[in-house]
Amino acid sequence: MGRAAARASEIEVRIELKPGVIDAEAESVEKSLGLLGIAPVPHVSTARVFVLRFPGVSGRDARRLAEEAVERLLANPVIHRVHVRPLGRA
Repeated sequence: MGRAAARASEIEVRIELKPGVIDAEAESVEKSLGLLGIAPVPHVSTARVFVLRFPGVSGRDARRLAEEAVERLLANPVIHRVHVRPLGRA
């Protein structure tokens, strides 16, 4: 593994629907769980998770770039809530 790879910053972006926005996929899963006889699940929600890797970029700059990606491409602020967090190295 090269030095640039060792210095890569990883940011997790989690995008969920805001409360009150219909989550059809979650409703389908909830119904299917019941049909499969799996114990009642009081609530199901879906989320998309992106892991953005920025080689050779500081953690602060990586977060700024991830937030720009959210604003410009990944989420719609009208219907989505977004959580951005740095990922630690394993």
